Amino acid sequence: MSLPEARLRAELLDYCHRLHARGWVANHDGNLSVRLRPGQILCTPTATSKAEVRDEGLLIVDEAGTRLSGKGKPFSELSLHLAVLRGRPDALAVIHAHPPYAMALGATGHGLDQPFVPEAVVSLGRSVPLVPLTAPGSAQVAALSPLVPLHDVVLIAGNGVLSWGDSIEQAYLRMELVEHLCRIYLLALPAGGVKPLPDAMLGPLLEARKKAGLGPEARGVVVPPTQPASATPPADKLYSLIRAEVAAALGKQ
Repeated sequence: MSLPEARLRAELLDYCHRLHARGWVANHDGNLSVRLRPGQILCTPTATSKAEVRDEGLLIVDEAGTRLSGKGKPFSELSLHLAVLRGRPDALAVIHAHPPYAMALGATGHGLDQPFVPEAVVSLGRSVPLVPLTAPGSAQVAALSPLVPLHDVVLIAGNGVLSWGDSIEQAYLRMELVEHLCRIYLLALPAGGVKPLPDAMLGPLLEARKKAGLGPEARGVVVPPTQPASATPPADKLYSLIRAEVAAALGKQ
């Protein structure tokens, strides 16, 4: 059953303002969308600071991204949201933002390939993949789409984090957890980097994830065999690549 429109509008505005307050967006960055009713999606307008989005500025678009109501224009990355909503009928909301630690890691060409916090495996799965750097538009949608059925959040090289969930709150909390993990990952680099969880721990954690109704297995999706994690440079080399991003991010705290 769809939630009342007034409630969804209020929640969308609340999380717009939270993103800005936490420094996860700047300028006109970031965008949010939520299924309003069959065939209609409520979303934020383009060219508007998330601190300044108001109810009258919200738009309703159809599943092709055509504006149905609202005074502004849809944002240019709406195609990414539509790809998620097409690929995940269970998802209600999508959030895209630029949390600085996640941006720093993604800008180096790395996702969270190996788990190092047990609780995060239950919440997010074995990994948070990286959508490789592509031109905006159809190329980025093509790179994202295969990951959507298998994950709930991704890093996008040079373009932050895209998360989704069965509520705006859940999409936000998944992004919050990814930013937290990226911060730990980056801050650990000077000390030699995080140590992945042993394989023996992963089975029970992933089973707990499934029992909680989370992850592709809980939805009956056939998961392909696990591929080897992408090669990651030694911690000292990776640290040298991204220490400027870390320093900049720390300066904002």
